[in-house]
Amino acid sequence: MELGDVLRDRRKAAGRTIASVAVDAGLSVPYIANLENGRGNPTLAALDRLATALGARLEVRIDDEEPSPAPSGAAEQLAASDRAEAVVTAIANGRSRAATRRELVATLDALALLLGRPPTAADLNRLLDLLLLA
Repeated sequence: MELGDVLRDRRKAAGRTIASVAVDAGLSVPYIANLENGRGNPTLAALDRLATALGARLEVRIDDEEPSPAPSGAAEQLAASDRAEAVVTAIANGRSRAATRRELVATLDALALLLGRPPTAADLNRLLDLLLLA
């Protein structure tokens, strides 16, 4: 996920406008809009101020790269679903859509373990129905 997507998702999940975040972070509206649209080269200080304004914490790490887990197919299954993105938005409850999507992928992976097979499109739709009802 790109930085701009993370910033936009977190801002929208908080019900904030770019202008209100700009005031709290001491940054300009065009600067934040450019970052959200994938343009610009922010400093760590600017990112820290943005994170604080959005009620988050900036964490920067330089680490050995961990091996990527084998793809489970759940992310692709969600991407192929006509309903999944609407449900992710509906159940986010203040979390970013990206974080909610990751949790849904993890849930699908756990469902695969319980079923002993990959979930089908029908299984995904039943899970989405359950999430909307909860």
